Amino acid sequence: MKYLVMLCDGMSDEPFAALDNKTPMMKAYKPCMDSLANKGEVGLVKTVQDGMKPGSDVANLAVLGYDAKKYYSGRSPLEAASIGIDLKPTDVTFRCNLVTLSDEPEYSDKTMIDYCADDISSQEAKILIEYIQEKLGNDKFSYYPGVSYRHCLVWDNGVVDGHTLTPPHDITDRPIKEYIPQGENVGELYDMMKKSYDLLKDHPVNLERIKRGKRPANSIWLWGEGTKPALDSFYSKFSVHGSMISAVDLLKGIAICADMTSIDVDGATGYIDTNFEGKCKAAIEEFKRGQDLVYIHVEAPDECGHRGEAENKVRSIELIDQKILTPIVEFLREYDDFAVLVCPDHPTPLCIKTHSSNPVPYLIYSSKDEIDGVSKFTEETAKATGNYIELGYTMMEYFLTK
Repeated sequence: MKYLVMLCDGMSDEPFAALDNKTPMMKAYKPCMDSLANKGEVGLVKTVQDGMKPGSDVANLAVLGYDAKKYYSGRSPLEAASIGIDLKPTDVTFRCNLVTLSDEPEYSDKTMIDYCADDISSQEAKILIEYIQEKLGNDKFSYYPGVSYRHCLVWDNGVVDGHTLTPPHDITDRPIKEYIPQGENVGELYDMMKKSYDLLKDHPVNLERIKRGKRPANSIWLWGEGTKPALDSFYSKFSVHGSMISAVDLLKGIAICADMTSIDVDGATGYIDTNFEGKCKAAIEEFKRGQDLVYIHVEAPDECGHRGEAENKVRSIELIDQKILTPIVEFLREYDDFAVLVCPDHPTPLCIKTHSSNPVPYLIYSSKDEIDGVSKFTEETAKATGNYIELGYTMMEYFLTK
């Protein structure tokens, strides 16, 4: 039996005026998803438990079958695992974004222009993070370069409580005054953020980016604190050998912590320019070499949602369907038995440009158990079926045993 999980990050949405009051899923031409929905089970699943923030961390843990209230210890430790940082139990980690802030003299008066600094390249970002480490790093705080705008800060013997830290993608185009770090233990963190602006604004990498018409990565932004994670292995939970294919450190880190195989794909960017064909090819190769389950995570719909790019969000769904899902399903038909799960991790509505905690549509197709499904895979048809999985972390077991 072969299992495919097609995780379309942030794909779920709400009707949007620029899309004729349709959602991107309703607007997109996605014949493969719709054909699977026609012969599979469609419904809604609650991937973000009450009381938890609607992030890709807790939501993807749920889809993978992990109860976030039991296993979740913070987002950045999972990303640290992907980078290869060997954390001590006393370490506290933070996601360190490279962002673009406006140029008001007072740091707190600035506005969050871009949470990802125009998708800064990993090569440019590495230079900047290593410069920040040189200037701000010490025996207590250490900066580690990651991928694109996503990096890590490790606080030796740090404090995990007493912080109120806001994800930068939640405050695009907003003044940062109300979102700067709050709490009794954030003084040093906020001080490093302020110092980073003075260090980065005239850095040669940023001056060159400005010449090319790109936004400068002129500040760090710290958030997503946590401690060393401890996930049970995916195989010990489900007796299934799994592989993860993603461009995002968070998903790679989850895979590493769950003892899944993490596959790197050249040209995988996390945006709509990602290497869709490469992800498809890598998944087929994993199945060929004997893996039971392949989890393909595509970030593009989420990034388009954060940027309010309606047409690109529609297009990203179409590209997933055309360049990844269709050829893999055709390949899997060579096997007698296979099953496909398609779902987002959380909604990223265009109207708010950030995540919500609403339930998301899911689609489960089994080649040996075809049923009368729905004509199209959308939020609307999923709700209309009445199928509802309240505890998202139970869906993986259901999918594997259905």
